[in-house]
Amino acid sequence: MPRPFSVVDLPERAVMGVVNVTPDSFSDGGRFLDPERAIAHARDLVAAGADLLDIGGESTRPGAEPVTAAEELERVLPVVEALATDGRVPVSVDTSKADVAAAALRAGARVVNDVTAGRGDPELLEVVAAADAGLVVMHMQGEPRTMQHHPHYDDVVGEVGAFLAARLDVARAAGIRDDALLADPGIGFGKTVAHNLELLARLDSTARALSVPVVIGASRKGFLGRITGATEPADRDDATLATSVWSFTNGARVVRVHDVASSARVVRLLDVMARATQDGVAA
Repeated sequence: MPRPFSVVDLPERAVMGVVNVTPDSFSDGGRFLDPERAIAHARDLVAAGADLLDIGGESTRPGAEPVTAAEELERVLPVVEALATDGRVPVSVDTSKADVAAAALRAGARVVNDVTAGRGDPELLEVVAAADAGLVVMHMQGEPRTMQHHPHYDDVVGEVGAFLAARLDVARAAGIRDDALLADPGIGFGKTVAHNLELLARLDSTARALSVPVVIGASRKGFLGRITGATEPADRDDATLATSVWSFTNGARVVRVHDVASSARVVRLLDVMARATQDGVAA
């Protein structure tokens, strides 16, 4: 059984590398469906500076169809096992199914990243608590197949913040340690361009209100393409980098990205700038 996860093990600014072991993810669908290619890609992300890895076997892009737990396990387990054996960085499994989470945790994963925040499968929270693992609770309005069908909020920042606070309380009540919890506002999950921008613009207030580290996953999302004109997801890495800088300087602890190297360089630069004085850079 892997050792318990705690956010204190993460650096002050952490980069989570995305590994999609799926045929239909919006950014790199099919490129890493083969386990060996996914493992090699994940190791490249660690070499580029990833502080943790997020392994997903079910696409959550808008319009995505669900897959069975058996399909998801067949995709992610070999990848999780290999990367956990490497032991270089904590491994997270991106799933909303308790059975998948349990198997991945037994295989060495230390974090569960659940886009439903424990609503998709109520047993998932118990599985995470029993394994003394970490949990990322994310906000999503609706579910992937329909979430972009006219999302509506009266106060997107207030509603997302209240939802996350409530789900964190449910996770704590299920027995998950407070220092094992993180929260993700769910950029792109049931939000318009305006909703995403307001969540980022007021990220500092959300981060202050929540008592756990905040994760931002804006990497290559469609709203960046709408703003910059970059129609292909892979052409949105410069826009993603801008969101990483913004997120770190407005209270986020973790950015979840496909292009790890550039965000890792941002972290190094921000760390140096934070320690700089007129006499040089403090140790």
